[in-house]
Amino acid sequence: MKNCFTALAITSTFVITQACASQVKSGEMPDSNATTVSGANSRAGHNMSDSQTPKAEKNSHGGHNIENSQDEHSGHSKLEPANAIAKITLPAKITPKTPVSLAINVTDKEGKIIARFDQFQEKIMHLIVVSNDFQSFNHIHPTYKGNGRFEVQANFPHPGNYTLFSDYKVAGKAEQVSVLKAEVPGTSPATPKIDLATTKTFGNTKANLKLSQSTIKIGQEVHLIFNLQDAASNQPLKDLKPYLGERGHLVILKQSSSLTQADYIHAHAMKNTPTAEVHFITSFPKAGKYKMWGQFNRNSKIITADFWVEVQ
Repeated sequence: MKNCFTALAITSTFVITQACASQVKSGEMPDSNATTVSGANSRAGHNMSDSQTPKAEKNSHGGHNIENSQDEHSGHSKLEPANAIAKITLPAKITPKTPVSLAINVTDKEGKIIARFDQFQEKIMHLIVVSNDFQSFNHIHPTYKGNGRFEVQANFPHPGNYTLFSDYKVAGKAEQVSVLKAEVPGTSPATPKIDLATTKTFGNTKANLKLSQSTIKIGQEVHLIFNLQDAASNQPLKDLKPYLGERGHLVILKQSSSLTQADYIHAHAMKNTPTAEVHFITSFPKAGKYKMWGQFNRNSKIITADFWVEVQ
């Protein structure tokens, strides 16, 4: 391993729809719940920008399939891609389990600052930080500092390679995901065996995963149901609250030697479902094993329920 913390990035653009976005201009910081980082020193770290590989794909962003009549985001017109470039700044030295300041700067292909963004799902930017062995997962929200710059603190629990999926929306353009790569020096922990169990307990919450079909096929729409119960009583939860404006969010990643945009799916919960159930609809583009992280708000505490599925 190297003795410094490096980061790479690859950007892909999605032609997808976002409803009711609120525009944010340079200097505004509406994300009051996000962690604010001050004094980030870009000169002390490694600035490494992403290579631009824009493309428009119908269902590469699983939860936003605009042809799916059951998707809550359908029924709106398509937006043009932003073709933005994201660049991450990280400290030169990092210690696992120690929060570090990072910054993400967004520009156009010519390097000109992009200063205006639309808020979606109650935030300006969603950042998914996952270790490439899938042992570590975090969903955080950088604070917009103006002039295309976002700042946040991130915690990397153990040595190894990490991928950061930066999800944002340039004002008036389609939602875009930039894929950032990071490396934490040291010896990576052993990768645990894949567990395909469909019932697991996460703290005081028991989650049962149900699928609309026993076998998931490539490109086939699948209905994913998270049945949530109190772990002590086995009774359906009655204290679920909205999370980022919806009943829940689901991030899905395909097991790959090097994670890319093509391995990433972000699905959104359906409306009008039973009290203790959270439903998602998506499809899987390739065969393989996928890990899913469902996130739900139980009485103001975020529960993250992770499951593996296999796609044929």
